[in-house]
Amino acid sequence: MSYRELKRAAYEANMELQRRNLVVYTWGNVSEIDRDKGVIAIKPSGVAYEKLTADDMVIVDLDNNIVEGNLRPSSDTKTHTHLYRHFETIGGVTHTHSTYATAWAQTQQGIPCYGTTHADYAYGEIPCTAVMTDEQITRDYEEETGVQITDCFKERSPVEVPMVIVAGHAPFTWGKSAAEAVYHAVILEEIARMAYLTKTLDQQVAPLKQGIVDKHYLRKHGKNAYYGQSK
Repeated sequence: MSYRELKRAAYEANMELQRRNLVVYTWGNVSEIDRDKGVIAIKPSGVAYEKLTADDMVIVDLDNNIVEGNLRPSSDTKTHTHLYRHFETIGGVTHTHSTYATAWAQTQQGIPCYGTTHADYAYGEIPCTAVMTDEQITRDYEEETGVQITDCFKERSPVEVPMVIVAGHAPFTWGKSAAEAVYHAVILEEIARMAYLTKTLDQQVAPLKQGIVDKHYLRKHGKNAYYGQSK
């Protein structure tokens, strides 16, 4: 993939965030990686979506060095590159401050699987990271945000749960591409809204029965999946 193509993919994914009403002003960013070249394209820092162009995307290597671009990359770049280095199957990362998912982050709670809609897209709870320690805050804050996330997935699969709530902060999602990472951000926000409404209706609601979780996740993502059309 050429740098131009990589920038275009990242740009289109960023603009989809705006179309889906997941960002306010500059509150979000998306990146896509070219694994062969070892670089990512990511939104520049602080540029409003209304003014954003594909040429504005910044090419950065996995050591956070700018390879191409005249603008500073997103302030969250080190979180993105940390995820790419540790989750080797992902091709895109999205970060938003979408309302309901961020509300869960601010309560420092993961999102339990209350229903089949959730189970179709994430296998079990959408986890919330540990709160960042004082030592982490004084080190490299954005890199340590990535550490928060990867620590949270030491015993979880980032493929089975392509999304996370960062305690006190906001959500991150990922996928095979920038477009899929945004798709998962849209799904996460809707799941977070449904879970909020569910818990509002019944404070004592229990997570969905595991057998139903298994059925819904595996019929869509398992080796014998039968949801949708065969290729």
